[in-house]
Amino acid sequence: MATSVRATSGDSPPPAAQSPGPSAGSRKRPPSGRSGLRSTLYRLDLKAVPYVFVAPFFLTFAAFGLFPLIYTGWLSLHRVELGGSAQWKGLENYGSLASSEFFWNALANTFTIGVISTVPQLLMALGLAHLLNYRIRGRGFFRVAVLAPYATSIAAATLVFAQLFNTDYGLINTALGRSGFGPVAWESSKWPAQIAISVIVTWRWTGYNALIYLAAMQAVPQDLYEAAALDGASRWRQFLSVTIPSIRPTILFTVIVSTIGATQLFGEPMLFGGSVGISGGSGNQFQTLSLLMYEKGWVTGALGQASAIAWVMLLLLLLVGGGHALISRSNRKRRKAGN
Repeated sequence: MATSVRATSGDSPPPAAQSPGPSAGSRKRPPSGRSGLRSTLYRLDLKAVPYVFVAPFFLTFAAFGLFPLIYTGWLSLHRVELGGSAQWKGLENYGSLASSEFFWNALANTFTIGVISTVPQLLMALGLAHLLNYRIRGRGFFRVAVLAPYATSIAAATLVFAQLFNTDYGLINTALGRSGFGPVAWESSKWPAQIAISVIVTWRWTGYNALIYLAAMQAVPQDLYEAAALDGASRWRQFLSVTIPSIRPTILFTVIVSTIGATQLFGEPMLFGGSVGISGGSGNQFQTLSLLMYEKGWVTGALGQASAIAWVMLLLLLLVGGGHALISRSNRKRRKAGN
């Protein structure tokens, strides 16, 4: 009996002699449908979702920025009137602008108003920022106060200044008369009208640029001022030798932005002129490119010429941007050479 039991047990091979094979746990199972779908959704979330987040901006820009730009360029090559069909004219609209005295007058007015409003504005903004950079009493209040004109609407500010510069009963002429000067025709004369419009622009944007300069000044390391003070430099010399070079990129940025704003100047001269604001006064003495574009498009109905003016303004802004890029590149090369 014991012999048969041993014989029976000997029939089965020992565990070590069994044929080896992969265990059930070590076998690679094919991914199930749920796990494959999950990995696909993960890859889609990783690659496509960022584009979904930025898509609204690009769709909005394409609808309200890129398409109007391309369509305006197409209109500038046609003769189009309100309610009429487009007729191909090629570069005829641009040629008519080149021979139009109204266009050159508007271009000159845009340049002069831009200069006499941008230069004083940025100089005053630098001075205000320099004062606000010191620890004076009520510094927070003054920082908010200088931004108040920027928060004022263009219409409200222009209407108030139009009353101040009124030729008959304006406060400015009243003060000039009491000082022994004669009244100034602020609306009908060329230079007084442009100066009045420039005052409006300067009043509205000086505080905004001052806060930009202030932010740049606060980023200047204090070690530079301490080293300049040890060398005996006064505050004025520190401002010229430390502050101005340190915030030069910010100054260049504000110059470019102010130039772009001056090129697109529209609301101030139109509201200042009142009933003749669209034409820039009775003699076009302060008509800008934006006013001329509006007059061509919506008063005379020449949409093709208005589109050509819009593209000329775009080319001017591209030239300004290209000049900014060249100056920035030369400044970077100069700094690298100095290091």
